[in-house]
Amino acid sequence: MSRNALEICLKCHETIVDSSARIQCDNGPCGRFCHRKCSELSGEQFKALDTVPNLRWTCDVCLGEMKTEAKLIRCLESSLREHEKRLEVLEQGLVKRSKLDDPAQPPPLCPFLPNTIGRKAVTITVVFVLLTILLGIVLATTTNLFGKTLNQSKLSDVDDSRQNIPINSTIDLDNIGGGLILRFVERQQWLAQPPQKKIPDLEQPVKLVIVLPTNSDGCTTQAQCVFRVRLRQSFDIESVQEDDIVFNFLIGGDGNVYVGRGWDQVGAHMAGYNSKSLSFAYIGSFQTTAPSYKQLSVTRLLLERGVKLGKIASNYRFTAASKLEPTLTQYKADALYQSFGNWTHWS
Repeated sequence: MSRNALEICLKCHETIVDSSARIQCDNGPCGRFCHRKCSELSGEQFKALDTVPNLRWTCDVCLGEMKTEAKLIRCLESSLREHEKRLEVLEQGLVKRSKLDDPAQPPPLCPFLPNTIGRKAVTITVVFVLLTILLGIVLATTTNLFGKTLNQSKLSDVDDSRQNIPINSTIDLDNIGGGLILRFVERQQWLAQPPQKKIPDLEQPVKLVIVLPTNSDGCTTQAQCVFRVRLRQSFDIESVQEDDIVFNFLIGGDGNVYVGRGWDQVGAHMAGYNSKSLSFAYIGSFQTTAPSYKQLSVTRLLLERGVKLGKIASNYRFTAASKLEPTLTQYKADALYQSFGNWTHWS
């Protein structure tokens, strides 16, 4: 699947065919596309974008989010100033009242505050500070919606996978899975939309695990892989008219396993085999380029987990999609299939 075939203009909502006629938002992981003619930029502005280093274009959606955050900050500052004025008025009233009270006053609520500040003023201050902190947390959460997702994995997986780690390998801190441990990126983490209808349950354990490519661009980071998986689901639902993404699992170049239909639901990866197999789809096109070490390493861990959970039969058959349907070019991925040539269950 070509990436350009799925690029949609943010303004006119038409498909972008010519990659040279598009412009992409550079606001972090946004990555939205727009026709150059729809961006309302002049020729001189486009020339500046193409020639001046570190000069980038930001889409209207991201600009709107920035304006919203700025409004919230201004509103918070205004509320703080108003609160300070109210405290000053309250303190002045308490000072006047204290002159009329009996000189024998109770001990102050706090030794570091003047005696004129009462319990109500302190309570209001504490409540306002708590609300301010809560608002700050909400802002921090919303602005990092596309940031790093949860990278915690079960520690027991580390010991199980150490025997597969090369001596000279290093850990990529941006991708905690990295093929060294079995780490799932669940549907909500890659922003999956719900299935169009209930998917039938898969009869287990299955005796067949099918390997096939997604025929898209590859990915090496979780942000890239999330983008590829989300686009694939949109393609399967909107273009192929499937109920959900067709694969059970997708394996990214970052070494993480992206949950499609999962262990328990029937896939839609290959007619005639869906109800009796699981599908492992590798993100990328592998006609001549072999999968990464991370993808191969996590495949072993995923197969072992499936057998351990009773989802895959112990005498399972691990096979290429092109062996089952040799006439369909969409399953051609010789470099991918050759990588499994010496595996025990490979046929």
